[in-house]
Amino acid sequence: MELPQPLADLKQNHKTSFFAYEYERLLKQKEEVSLMLLDSDSPDYDASMAEMAKEEMSLLDQQIKGMVDKMADIVKEEEEADQYPSEIILEVRAGAGGDEAALFASQLATMYQRYTESKGWSSRLVDSSETSIGGFKQASYEMRGPEIYKYFKYEMGIHRVQRIPATEKSGRIHTSTASIAILPMRKKINFEVPPGEIEMELSRSGGAGGQNVNKVETAVRLIHKPTGIDVRCTSERSQLKNRERAMQILLAKLEQKKIEEDESKFAKNRKDQIGTGDRSEKIRTYNFPQDRITDHRIKQSWHNIEGKGGIMEGYIQPIIDALLAAEASGGVGSAEDDE
Repeated sequence: MELPQPLADLKQNHKTSFFAYEYERLLKQKEEVSLMLLDSDSPDYDASMAEMAKEEMSLLDQQIKGMVDKMADIVKEEEEADQYPSEIILEVRAGAGGDEAALFASQLATMYQRYTESKGWSSRLVDSSETSIGGFKQASYEMRGPEIYKYFKYEMGIHRVQRIPATEKSGRIHTSTASIAILPMRKKINFEVPPGEIEMELSRSGGAGGQNVNKVETAVRLIHKPTGIDVRCTSERSQLKNRERAMQILLAKLEQKKIEEDESKFAKNRKDQIGTGDRSEKIRTYNFPQDRITDHRIKQSWHNIEGKGGIMEGYIQPIIDALLAAEASGGVGSAEDDE
């Protein structure tokens, strides 16, 4: 009976440790019982004892199988949870287009927040940098919900907006962009970083939170010096909690970067890489004058951008359903084919 993982690993996992130790105990018990199964030609052979030993062996085999099956089920559940984590970090950044791009980035963030609310999930702002007119230069959100990564993974990439900005007097249509990054927060992070590679900066948290937030340096920024990847966390009231959260996000970013590099290295062609969600790729266009949103990877469009029950109000389930259906039928294509 093959174990789903090495016994030592199963002992260390708090979900499987009880069953692992029981499995080990039953194996030892089985060894002891097997000594009673002497050869029938032996002078010490006892037919009644041998029959009892056989019955006990059969019972032990059933119990051992039960332990293995339980551990296998737990490991399978953990693997599925690791594939589609229930927590993500959503990052939105303004791209080309100045203030208009920042306003679009803010609208996208609101759209995703409202979508999570409609699903009964939670979202919380981790950090943000705003422009003078209220748009986002960048913002990070912590979002939680059952298998949430499954629903958000295809949102990563460049989102393009075409519309007439409120400040545009001549009525000319502008094109701006914002990028979305989706970072799955997996329960098992198989990535270690030497402390010397991380630099920490402290600052005062801005925004609401009372006098303590503004007077004490609770905001934490961590920089991974070899890659330049940085994470800033201001959502917690204590410096320690912000540092712990920032470290979790940084490790997840570094692991995700390695996964993407490995996938890119072994990919057969460009389309093989789309599943990783390349943030440099233009995936979707929001054309306000024509009231049309087009996802270039599946070459499908939707209407009602701003109306009641509109997409920018958080009603993005039809888009997500279409992307998941495309994935199930053979994969989401490349936006490069629809320039």
